[in-house]
Amino acid sequence: MTGFGGYQNEIYGAGLQGVLPTIPVDAANLEARATAAMSESLRNYVQGGCGDEHTQNLNSAAFRHWGLVPRMMVDTTVRNLSIELFGMSLPTPLFMAPIGVTGMCTPDGHGDLHAARAAATTGVPMVASTLGNDPLEDVAAAMGDTPGLFQLYTPKDKDLAESLVGRAERAGYRAIVVTLDTWVTGWRPRDLNSGNFPQLRGHVLQNYFGDPVFRKLLGKPVEGHLAEAIGLWSRLFGKVLTWDDMAWLRSITSLPIILKGICHPDDARRAIDTGAAAIYCSNHGGRQANGGIAAIDMLPAVVAAAGDTPVLFDSGVRSGSDVAKALAIGARAVGIGRPFTYGLALGGGEGAAHVLRCILAEADLLMAVNGYPTIADLKAADIRRAGAGDC
Repeated sequence: MTGFGGYQNEIYGAGLQGVLPTIPVDAANLEARATAAMSESLRNYVQGGCGDEHTQNLNSAAFRHWGLVPRMMVDTTVRNLSIELFGMSLPTPLFMAPIGVTGMCTPDGHGDLHAARAAATTGVPMVASTLGNDPLEDVAAAMGDTPGLFQLYTPKDKDLAESLVGRAERAGYRAIVVTLDTWVTGWRPRDLNSGNFPQLRGHVLQNYFGDPVFRKLLGKPVEGHLAEAIGLWSRLFGKVLTWDDMAWLRSITSLPIILKGICHPDDARRAIDTGAAAIYCSNHGGRQANGGIAAIDMLPAVVAAAGDTPVLFDSGVRSGSDVAKALAIGARAVGIGRPFTYGLALGGGEGAAHVLRCILAEADLLMAVNGYPTIADLKAADIRRAGAGDC
């Protein structure tokens, strides 16, 4: 599919009529505006990372050390950014990464539905988080014809895990994304200093509170017993997964299983050997562990180890050029995290769609200017990790 770069012409055309973008088109101003719009507690949770946030900051900064070498005299009048994934033909290589407080990012508390509508508008799939203010079924319905993926925080209770996965399959999600690195929450000073953890206040737990297995385990209505329901959720959250659990995970669904958090090539190979349909290279945006390596710097080895198995990627992606670099290294699809939540905070579903369109436009135009008409050409590109003196 082509034409994403045409979004800039829409913006320029509106400017001739004196109409300027209500939401910034660049990452820095987008973050600044959203920072001012969010409550302090929400801002801390969305923007905060683990420890002194060095790994989180490194994730985005490391993209600057990677560079594409332009190729000239190539006809890039028409570009094709479409991809194939699990039998799906997708118009773009983007997806919205799972974020547990998406639901809180709009004033009406239905950010999950707003994000789903942005998916429907743009054709960019959404990975819906287990943590949501709206039931996963309603989120799937709001995506329209755009496919969705469901992210699973695997609970300790297997019946509850199977219920969540079964509900996602029946709702029409196309894959299960199993997060591996969040059975316990990392040390997050911003949240700790404010004494705020949204789930312990009853936020983003609707997928649990409405689940028949959870309600049976609670043994009483959630309504009127919120503190007890939150306590039960806290006790059930976070099963420690090992490779031995892959047989069970594969047995409870016919959907592809994607393992999120794979950063080592040996783990990528082990994941494929035990039945993972895709690898999701991510360090959780630096939110779960500090002192690590930038995710983009770990991506090449993971891609090499994965072979023909698709590799999804997120962590630190802020722009269309970041997307293009991840694709050139070998990612099949690239996740957008914080930027789309900023769009939600500033303009709901339309704001999130605007952010996604801006990122797509930049990636499309970069491919046009640099001589890469397709993603296959981009993957064959000369991408280099420059030395410190070259940056």
